[in-house]
Amino acid sequence: MADKIIENNQVSVMGRIATGFTFSHQVFGEGFYMMDILVKRLSDSEDRIPVMVSERLIDVTQDYVGEYIEIHGQFRSYNRHEEKRNRLVLSVFAREVEFVEEEEETLPANQIFLDGYICKPPVYRKTPLGREIADLLMAVNRPYGKSDYIPCICWGRNARYASAFEVGGHVLIWGRIQSREYMKRISENETEKRIAYEVSVSKLEYVE
Repeated sequence: MADKIIENNQVSVMGRIATGFTFSHQVFGEGFYMMDILVKRLSDSEDRIPVMVSERLIDVTQDYVGEYIEIHGQFRSYNRHEEKRNRLVLSVFAREVEFVEEEEETLPANQIFLDGYICKPPVYRKTPLGREIADLLMAVNRPYGKSDYIPCICWGRNARYASAFEVGGHVLIWGRIQSREYMKRISENETEKRIAYEVSVSKLEYVE
């Protein structure tokens, strides 16, 4: 049962480790740690992707900064309560990790597949240059009655197609995880640089 469920949220990323390990939490005596990896885009820029990894998969006492790693797992979310509101925190939950020599051109560096349900009306808009964009929020089920809430962004023809999706609609999505920086206003004269994560959709399918 659990293995069947896992098929609805599959991530493969490969990149360079950018940070050391920070303790996140413990479950039944197993410690989980956060690290960031830098994943190259085709455009030569990079996405900075947070990864949650178990101390059973990797020796968290070592310094691996600068090394290349391939990770397979899921894209997960949880709500962190801060400043009187909940903030959606996203990360790749690692199930398998493997160190690789360098970025091998033949390996897919950043791929995700999601099978889930639309949980908010899509937001369709056009950029000043006329490019079509649609924002989706997907709920992807997990074992034990949990769900991950994952923001997705569609472009062009996909955006037009997605704009008609209804809440509760069953959708399959293929794409990649991307990061983008934005300035968050904290008070009238204070802003803070933050990073948002979303799935950039390359292909999607509405399941009737």
